Amino acid sequence: MTDSYGRQITYLRLSVTELCDLRCRYCMPEEGVCKHGHDEMLTEDEMIAAVRAAGRLGVRKVRVTGGEPLTKPNILSICRRVAAVPGIAEVDITTNALRLPDLAKPLREAGVKRVNISLDTLNAERYAFITRRGKLADAWAGIEAALSAGFDKVKLNCVLIGGFNDDEIPALAELTRRYPLDMRFIELMPMPGDTLFGESAYIPASRVLEALPEAAPCENHDGVARLYRLPGAQGEIGLISPLSNHFCGECNRLRLTADGHVKPCLHSAEELCVKGLDEDGMREVFLRAIAAKPQQHGALSAHDPSQSARTMNRIGG
Repeated sequence: MTDSYGRQITYLRLSVTELCDLRCRYCMPEEGVCKHGHDEMLTEDEMIAAVRAAGRLGVRKVRVTGGEPLTKPNILSICRRVAAVPGIAEVDITTNALRLPDLAKPLREAGVKRVNISLDTLNAERYAFITRRGKLADAWAGIEAALSAGFDKVKLNCVLIGGFNDDEIPALAELTRRYPLDMRFIELMPMPGDTLFGESAYIPASRVLEALPEAAPCENHDGVARLYRLPGAQGEIGLISPLSNHFCGECNRLRLTADGHVKPCLHSAEELCVKGLDEDGMREVFLRAIAAKPQQHGALSAHDPSQSARTMNRIGG
């Protein structure tokens, strides 16, 4: 399916829960989220119907997100059923890795091809601070489990925060030499209600290249990430820059929240509800959402927050 600006929409980010076992400062409130009734959230069958509807319109890739998707008791069933939907060629998942020691191999067996893992620091004290409750050792155990499970790709996602982890860029990038994984550096986005970070926290992804002068650009691309490689590295380094160099012209995705709202754009307040609809009704909503995708989002900076009406854990990371 092509939107109004000629972009092929082939990618759906499916949030399966708003809940998480961490409280990352840029993602969700310290007190967590108000739990909704089961009747307010998408059921597993509704999620699969939505994926089928999206697949009929040309979606080929689904990324399962949250909150923390691995807190969902039926996550293996969801992934297995999504992978079996006609037309869906790739199922990926984004996680904080804490539950991967038990779930990495079952997820791979369920059809998940790639896993993205949030890792903002290699310092145990900083990890506890940014997550408000996590232990770096637990996350690293999950990373090791993912590397052993046979996924097609393991990526680590680091949110760049000036004054917090920008001094760790070389150490984080070095992981691509030591392990067969990719490292992604993502600019911090000013989401609604975010009052924790000052202006100096919003640094451009170009800071990574300043810290890694030996990084060479790659000819291939990976979605919205600009790719580089260190000499002798097993994996690649990706820069994702929604603030300093937005990639709206290449956006090929829609987002479906855990409570059943389709977001044509991450940074727009516009949402269209599929909750309670059958597959044909969901297809019509997806068509409307594709038609409603804006050419680009508004300005994003420390002084220009996202126009989204939700925090990231309620959207799908």
